[in-house]
Amino acid sequence: MLKFALPPKSQENAELVARRLHESTTGNKIHETVTVEWNGRPLHVGVIDMPLGDVYYNPATHRIRAQRDHDPVLARGLEADPWSAESQDYLNKLLIGKPANPNETDPDFEALMESLRSVEQQEPGLMTHEGILVNGNTRAAALRKLGRSSIRVGVLPPSFTWDDINAVELALQLRPDKRRDYSYINRLLAMEEQELLGREAADIVRDFHIQLKTFKQERWILGVIRDMIERSVTPDGAQLALSDFEGHQENLKELYRTYMKVAGSSQEKAERVKENRIAAIILDFAKTRTRYIGEDFQGTYLEDSLPELFESAAPTADEPAGIAIPGLSVAVAPPADPVVRARAVTDQILRAHATESARHLPDAVREAAQHELAAARKGMRRALDSAERDDRLKKVRQTTAERLDDARAAIDQSVNDLVQALGSNSLDEESFDSALLRVRSSLAKLARQASRGVTTHGDGVTWLIKASES
Repeated sequence: MLKFALPPKSQENAELVARRLHESTTGNKIHETVTVEWNGRPLHVGVIDMPLGDVYYNPATHRIRAQRDHDPVLARGLEADPWSAESQDYLNKLLIGKPANPNETDPDFEALMESLRSVEQQEPGLMTHEGILVNGNTRAAALRKLGRSSIRVGVLPPSFTWDDINAVELALQLRPDKRRDYSYINRLLAMEEQELLGREAADIVRDFHIQLKTFKQERWILGVIRDMIERSVTPDGAQLALSDFEGHQENLKELYRTYMKVAGSSQEKAERVKENRIAAIILDFAKTRTRYIGEDFQGTYLEDSLPELFESAAPTADEPAGIAIPGLSVAVAPPADPVVRARAVTDQILRAHATESARHLPDAVREAAQHELAAARKGMRRALDSAERDDRLKKVRQTTAERLDDARAAIDQSVNDLVQALGSNSLDEESFDSALLRVRSSLAKLARQASRGVTTHGDGVTWLIKASES
């Protein structure tokens, strides 16, 4: 759990808060209060108007916990001094930005601004006596951007600790009537925090309004994400962040379901599926595509589509070079471990993505990583296309002739595509040549079977056999 020292204006804020709370209970004014849940009981606290210039964004808020590492330099400054102008500006940016990309404004934030512009602030925020916002951080950012001078806040008791602050914030956020939820990764972090505090799973799932099986799923997913981040570290200091996984919620959930299903029969196959799918997720393929990655995807499709990555995933010099054959002075290479190879390929993609996103690295290094990722995406797309096509063919019972007609139609379309590519000088000649070699290989297989099984060789079969021999 994140805990920080008090901000520099804490004493001044505490005196101002005490005065305004006293004023709110004297005279003929209506004393406004707001009710929060604390330790399972309702707590009624007084509401005051607080100058926006005197309140602080909460550096421990769950709202942007996953986004804190978006900028590593500013993140370190946030750890060292969360109350500095630079750190508070960084928190302001994270509160305004999209969870998956803080450099872009979140549409939900814009909607909140529009609401505050037209109907003013309806629900008070919540802060400590020292001016640290517990609830309403995003509202404060919106009010500041609108040029407002104050914010209405309920004030927690002076005795509240950081543990109390975190508990109250979480209880407020998990109320079913809250309009803006935590982002997916921040919700996972909040669950993890509660478990690390020693709370029972039954209590956590009740507070988060989920089932126990969902809690187990979310904890597994966060573990996988942390593992991917650790494996993404490069010698240059690049590393993926939690926010890099924000847009992949449904993909990660389907990964969990598939992993558990496959693991019921083979742990090795489940690990291979996990690695292949993580690679596809990092390369930004949608759930509707990654679901074609099954137990045989790597050996049947991926290794042929990403030969360079799998070649670089071969055993290193520190690993056994081969298995000696007794009585002979030769050795044969040991069978490659598919899981080890899959992990090695995923690691290369993770590190390339981390390098591409690392703004502190030279442009040339980042561009090289971009090219590496582009090649990996092309290979992954080719493998997924093949897997999807085969899946579709399995579902539709066709004759051999019908499938050849489909292939003929695809080739006719390729002719049109080739003409357009040549006209615009955009043909990838290397990829085109490689595709032709794969077509030749497939035609050779077809010719072998036709020569063995077709009793009467018509003009088509005769041509096929001759073409495969040339």
